[in-house]
Amino acid sequence: MMEIFFETKDVFQLKDLEKIAPKEKGITSMSVKEILQSLVDDGMVDTDRIGTSNYFWAFPSKALHARKRKLEELESQFAESSQKKEALEKSIEKSKIGREDTTDRAALLKELAALRQKKEQLKTEIDKYRECDPDVVEEMRQTNQVAKEAANRWTDNIFSIKSWAKRKFGFEESKIDKGFGIPEDLDYID
Repeated sequence: MMEIFFETKDVFQLKDLEKIAPKEKGITSMSVKEILQSLVDDGMVDTDRIGTSNYFWAFPSKALHARKRKLEELESQFAESSQKKEALEKSIEKSKIGREDTTDRAALLKELAALRQKKEQLKTEIDKYRECDPDVVEEMRQTNQVAKEAANRWTDNIFSIKSWAKRKFGFEESKIDKGFGIPEDLDYID
């Protein structure tokens, strides 16, 4: 399809291409519209609507310029990547300075590993005694206070519903307790 545009260097309508493509390039006339649309979507063929007609064209110079732009873009990306690679290699070399394998370094690395292991052991020991931590104890007290207030609020709600049911339906308090599984000794938490 692109050869038709490049060889003739002309502007076509869809119906013209549907006639030319099967004869010259062996493209079935049924697929000309789909092929043309995919070329337009890829930016290889230009299109414009003039009045009620759609015109299609593609010139070799545009394809050449597009390839040149792409080549320049790829070359600049390559140069940028090469510079990054060189910078990383230099930083690797810099970081190797002072890290040569010596007996002192090996001893220090062993000591560091031992200290890290000791730190982990101390953390686990601290976690064992976490329950005695004053901050944890205070947090537990606050959580207990919130839970106590919530329990008293629900107890108050239960008493309110019981009194409403007594007034509304004339039930005895013992029957309400039995029917809803409310314990006889239900009371506020001090």
